Amino acid sequence: MIPRPGRSAVAAISTLGIATALGAGFVFLAQAILARRLGPSDYGLFASSLATVTMVAPLAGFGLSQFRLRVYGAEGWTADRWLTASLRFTAWSALLTVGLVVAWALFGGPVDASTRSMLLLLCPVILGVLAVNLVSSKMRLEDRYAALAGLHLLMPGGRLLVALLALLIPAMTVYSVALGYCAVALLVVALSLAPTRAMLRGEMRLQGHGPRVAAPPRPVPAVAELWREAWPYGVAAILYPVFFQVSTVLVKYINGDAQAGRYGIAMAVMTAIYLLPATIYQKFLLSKLHRWAVHDKPKFWRIHRQGNLAMLLLGLVVGAGLAATAPLLVPLAFGEQYRGVAAILMVLALAIPVRFLSTSVGSALLTGGHMRYRVRAMATATFAAIALNAMLIPVFDEFGAAAATVAAELLLLSAMYRGVRRVKRSAEA
Repeated sequence: MIPRPGRSAVAAISTLGIATALGAGFVFLAQAILARRLGPSDYGLFASSLATVTMVAPLAGFGLSQFRLRVYGAEGWTADRWLTASLRFTAWSALLTVGLVVAWALFGGPVDASTRSMLLLLCPVILGVLAVNLVSSKMRLEDRYAALAGLHLLMPGGRLLVALLALLIPAMTVYSVALGYCAVALLVVALSLAPTRAMLRGEMRLQGHGPRVAAPPRPVPAVAELWREAWPYGVAAILYPVFFQVSTVLVKYINGDAQAGRYGIAMAVMTAIYLLPATIYQKFLLSKLHRWAVHDKPKFWRIHRQGNLAMLLLGLVVGAGLAATAPLLVPLAFGEQYRGVAAILMVLALAIPVRFLSTSVGSALLTGGHMRYRVRAMATATFAAIALNAMLIPVFDEFGAAAATVAAELLLLSAMYRGVRRVKRSAEA
C-alpha cells in the first residue's frame, strides 16, 4: 500500500499530468486549426510574431517567480520580507518589456507593416505570461495543485476558443486571431489580480514550514539587494525562450513567412511535448527541491538520481513515438500542405530524450548558489543555437534549424552534467 505522502504526490502529479495533457491537446488543436485556416504565409506571420513576443516575455518579472520559490524554500515564512521589492520590480520590468516590443515594432529596421501590426496586437501576451508565472509561484508554495492545473489551462483553453471562432467565422483574419490572443491574455491578467493582492497582504498558506510563528524581524530588502540575489534567475528565464524560439524567428527573417509557418508547426508540437517534463519539475517538484536542498540533502540527491533515469526512459519513448507517428499524423492534423513538417519533426525527435534528461539533470543547479553556473551554461548553449541557426538555415532551410536545435540541446545537457558533477564533488570534499 502506498503511504499517505506517496499517495498525495501521485495525486498531485496525476492532476498536473491530466491538465498538462489537456493543455498540450489545446495547443495542438489550436495550432492545427489556425494552420489550416490561415495557410502557410499568414500562419507563418502569426507564429513568428508570437514567438518573438514569447521570447522576450520573461523580461517581465525577470525570473522572480523562480527566485521566490528559492527564498521561501530556504527562509520559510520569513521570506515574506521579499514581497514588496519583488512586486515593485515586477511592475517596472513589465512596463519596460512591453515598451521594448513596441519600440521594435515601430522602429525596428527589418520589421514590415504586417509584422509591425502583429507585434503590437500581441503585446498583451507578455502581461498574460507574467500573470500566470506570478500566481503559479504562490500556488506551488501552497501545494494547491488542482488550482495550479486550472491556471495553466486558461491560456491554452482561451487560445483554442479563438482558433475555433476563426474556423467558424470566415471574416476573421490573421489580425483578428492576434486580437483574440490579446483578449485571452488580458482576461488572465484580470483573474490574477485577486491572488496577487492576497499575496501582498501576506495571506499565503505556505506548506512544508509548519504554522506561521513569530520570528525575530529581518531587514526588508531594497530593490537593489533583490537584484543582486535574483539576477541569475532573470537571465535564465530570458535565455530559455531565446534558446527555444530563436530558430522560428530566424527562419522567418532568413527564409520568409511560409517556411516560418511550417517550422512553427513543428515547434508547436515540441512545445506541447516539453510541457511534460516542465510539469513534473517546474510545477510539482521545484518548490520541494529548494526546500530539500537546504533541509534534507540525502532526499534531494535520491530524487535527483531517480528523476534522471525516469526522464531518460520517458524521453526515449516519447521521441520514438513522435518519429514513428509524425508522417501519418501531421498531414491528418494540419493538412497536405504541411506534410513536409513530418520530416522536420523526425529530426527534432532526437532532441526529446536530451531535453527530458537535461531538465532533470539541471534541476540540481536551480538550488543553492549554483544558478550562476547554470546561467553561463544556458548562455553558451543559446549563443551556439543562434550561430548554428544562422549558419545552417541559409543552406538547409527548416532542416538546418532543426539540426541546430538538436545540437544546442546536446551542448546544454553536456554543460548541465558537468555542472552537477562539480556540485557533487564539492559536497563530498
